[in-house]
Amino acid sequence: MNKSSDEYSENEEYNELDEETLFVVSQSFKALSDPTRIRILHLLFDKEHSVNEISETLKLRQSTVSHQLRFLKNLRLVKYRRDGTTLYYSHDDEHVIKLLRQAIEHALHH
Repeated sequence: MNKSSDEYSENEEYNELDEETLFVVSQSFKALSDPTRIRILHLLFDKEHSVNEISETLKLRQSTVSHQLRFLKNLRLVKYRRDGTTLYYSHDDEHVIKLLRQAIEHALHH
């Protein structure tokens, strides 16, 4: 059964994304486009870690980890809590973590 153009416009109207939504989505994908940021987010899937722990586990310079965490924090993809002088980072956006998990699963099944 074919729908008339009137039925499409009434029931399935296309709603353009606003500029802010487009920006946030593109920034989320930008965050996931960098292998180092993916490694950091992957490490933070289930447990919080300090900058030193991330640096040691992933064998990255502490300055590199700090730079990437700052980028991820600005996008609200990670958050931190302070314990004395140590900052512990964890993921802050379950939606992006789910997206990353699905992308990893997709890559592993190829």
